Amino acid sequence: MVWVPLRPTRTDRRALPCAPTPRSSTMSLEWLTGWTWSLDGLRDFIATGIQSFRDCDASALAAVACLLLLFVWYCYHVGREQPRAYATVNALMQSAEANGVQNGYVYCHSPECVRCTHHDGLNQKLYHNLQEYAKRYSWSGMGRIHKGIREQGRYLNSRPSIQKPEVFFLPDLPTMPYFSRDAQKHDVELLERNFQTILCEFETLYKAFSNCSLPQGWKMNSTPSGEWFTFYLVNQGMCVPRNCRRCPRTYRLLGSLRTCIGNNVFGNACISVLSPGTVIAEHYGPTNIRIRCHLGLKTPSNCELVVGGEPQCWAEGRCLLFDDSFLHTAFHEGAPEDGPRVVFMVDLWHPNVAAAERQALDFIFAPGR
Repeated sequence: MVWVPLRPTRTDRRALPCAPTPRSSTMSLEWLTGWTWSLDGLRDFIATGIQSFRDCDASALAAVACLLLLFVWYCYHVGREQPRAYATVNALMQSAEANGVQNGYVYCHSPECVRCTHHDGLNQKLYHNLQEYAKRYSWSGMGRIHKGIREQGRYLNSRPSIQKPEVFFLPDLPTMPYFSRDAQKHDVELLERNFQTILCEFETLYKAFSNCSLPQGWKMNSTPSGEWFTFYLVNQGMCVPRNCRRCPRTYRLLGSLRTCIGNNVFGNACISVLSPGTVIAEHYGPTNIRIRCHLGLKTPSNCELVVGGEPQCWAEGRCLLFDDSFLHTAFHEGAPEDGPRVVFMVDLWHPNVAAAERQALDFIFAPGR
């Protein structure tokens, strides 16, 4: 035998309050305890609940309806929200650029230069690039990049002064000024095995300095004192064909590196020369997604690299890995007869940036995008 609750009369229903009293709570408990599920019982139970809801105060129903509308609006707003237009670190530093110099560099203001050009809508642009990538491929593995782009201004502005990448910060990457050789063991060993090849091509290039002040293909960088020259094979993800033809074996070697950044604006490969008496002003690199590798070609005494306040010395034929998003400087305090300090510099992926993230970052930060 199935017991089915009787439907209350209309008079009883009107007497039902919206908020249960202790007596009604006790009755409801007894009613639920003695009630056995059946189709008719379920139907009557639902009908009773609907009628009780209808008999509640109209103002309470209006309040519930408003709350529901606010919740729906909030969900819609969050779903369509674009990243906030935070000012980039470069934009915040514009007030200090009256003389056109930042961090010891004369900035070129070229539209192609990711470090030198100020993008007011950089975060929106990056978010658009990420959405375009996800539509073509997948959102899988994009959590850190999405988080980084949405909160870029907060990350950059809240970073301690020891590490402030100028353009893009990827959150949740292990942070340290220097990396061990094992971080990118294959590429480090490959570069060191080809030390003599790179050194020979540099010496051929450097002979041209005896004929003129700045040979073709070389770039002079602004420094507080001394002279700093660079010869780029890859500059911000773009190959420099004329220079590569002058260093063919070194350029081919780049293609054998497993973690070389060659397809986005954060990737560079060059020969870097410091003359005696040169000091490079303290500065930050543009991002923390890379580690910078220096292969020592000529390393006289009294030369030093300081990253995050920690000094290190180069050694000929050995690689030195560091995170250039930390505040860093370099100097050559040797005598003129010691000759220049020369390193082959190449940017490698940070070992904790996953393969899917590398592919997406290549797309988002592709040269000219």
